[in-house]
Amino acid sequence: MKLIVYGSKQPLLDWLLKDLGARYEMEPTHQGPEANEGVTGVDAIIYAERAGEAPQDTHYQDLFRRWAHASPGVVVVLSSTQIHPPSYTHPGMVAEVSPARVQADQLSSRWLALEEAATEAFANSQTRLVLLRLAPVPFPAGKDYFSRLLKGGPCFTFAGYDPCLQFLSPKALTRAVVGVLEGEARGLYNVSPDGVVPLRKALALVGGWRLPMPVSIQFLARKLLAPLGLAATFEQAKRIRYPWTVSSDKLASELELPAVNNLEALQTHSKQAPPEPAPHFDDFGQNPENIRFHRRFLLRFLHDFYWRVNYQGLEHVPDKGRAVLVGVHRGFMPFDGTMLLYSIARAKGRLARLLIHPCLVKPPCLATFITKLGGIIATRKNADWVLGNNELLGIYPEGIQGAFTFYKNAYRLGKFGRDEYVKIALRNSAPIIPFVTVGSAEIFPIFGRIDMAWFSRYTGWPFCPITTPIPLPSKWHTQFLDPIQLDRYSPEDADDPKTVARIGVEIKEQMQQALETLRQRRKSVFFGSLFESPDEAARLALNDTQ
Repeated sequence: MKLIVYGSKQPLLDWLLKDLGARYEMEPTHQGPEANEGVTGVDAIIYAERAGEAPQDTHYQDLFRRWAHASPGVVVVLSSTQIHPPSYTHPGMVAEVSPARVQADQLSSRWLALEEAATEAFANSQTRLVLLRLAPVPFPAGKDYFSRLLKGGPCFTFAGYDPCLQFLSPKALTRAVVGVLEGEARGLYNVSPDGVVPLRKALALVGGWRLPMPVSIQFLARKLLAPLGLAATFEQAKRIRYPWTVSSDKLASELELPAVNNLEALQTHSKQAPPEPAPHFDDFGQNPENIRFHRRFLLRFLHDFYWRVNYQGLEHVPDKGRAVLVGVHRGFMPFDGTMLLYSIARAKGRLARLLIHPCLVKPPCLATFITKLGGIIATRKNADWVLGNNELLGIYPEGIQGAFTFYKNAYRLGKFGRDEYVKIALRNSAPIIPFVTVGSAEIFPIFGRIDMAWFSRYTGWPFCPITTPIPLPSKWHTQFLDPIQLDRYSPEDADDPKTVARIGVEIKEQMQQALETLRQRRKSVFFGSLFESPDEAARLALNDTQ
């Protein structure tokens, strides 16, 4: 196979020329107007921009048109996963989709323009075009942002954020390129490791440490220093504020590539021996160590002493296997969700996950807290992933509107959307376990609202609530209802609106009745117990000491 690798001088280009040169017959690379010379009769061309850096101009447009006219066998354009702008709305582990231009920042816009130019140029060509979106490929001698980030030593990061990232080793990149050249792949593919690594862990593995800095200060500092070449731009640095991970399942399944982990890339920067066994990190950032820490301190204090949470029917939550927990969310802050996750961890030894609104991972500190506890952005794919792993999935079907319900209507259920939770359960053959809580609505009772467009844009909240300045120490009671078994249905019933609506109405009526019963029995917002059975909190506290 005759091969040309085209690109500017850089470690990535040097690596490809060296590694692929040992496998294929390399043709001379021409720059400038002569870039199409020698292309005729060439089997493959690889176009590589600087690792992690988007093209600064559109010189590639004319280049792609010339190559399309020469019709080589295959053209491989190396793009970047940075085409996805880091955002609090990013669902994590996304497939091969293109971001909307309205969301794209400067870097992602440049990568998007590169891909569009290649697609347009080869639209009517016989050439097999392959676009590979690469996770960051750090090189010890690299000058790009991620290569410098992973050299060890102090690193400026964003205070309150510890996103999940992905790093691709040069060897893994070569395996993907060789697989594409020798296969029949065509179109767009993500090239990333299997899994993720939290930023803090990545820096520790290469001997680095974090210097957290607030977003506003870092923005101003980089605006001043970046033009002088003393710092990376804010556009590049904010890639370590929010996750922007991708899934390479499509490439792996079509080319049958071996599994790749982030440690392989990080070891190229580390002088330390690789840890054994190789660490594994959750794809969405859930951290059992972090959960155990909070169980001993913050969550235990809130659960046992501040809100004195009592439970009934916790035995309905299965000890193993998948299930969908459907509840009522009040108080606009995710305290009821954290108490749910905490109580299940104590009583069942299981780590459940909650589908959450993106606004919960936007503020600093809260982003890291809720993610490591088990919050996962609410999408159908993410829900299927949780249940596909036989885990517990928590859903509040009223969504953000339920969290911002006025206190006068706090115990009146609102719309359950399109009963998406029923579709999720049917599609995954999972039982539905409804639960209701009396008391959580009183921690931040909403008495009024202030509508401010700028506030809603910044926070993601529908309005600014008028409520108490601190969470009130109300007494909580949570009741788990009998599970709704869906054995008599098939996954295809998820597409039947009548079946979905019938199940949804049944569950909502049961939950509303349970709420009314508990509220009628309650004599005080702050004291007393509504359950005749022994205090569940005492039993859970005993489990925490075992």
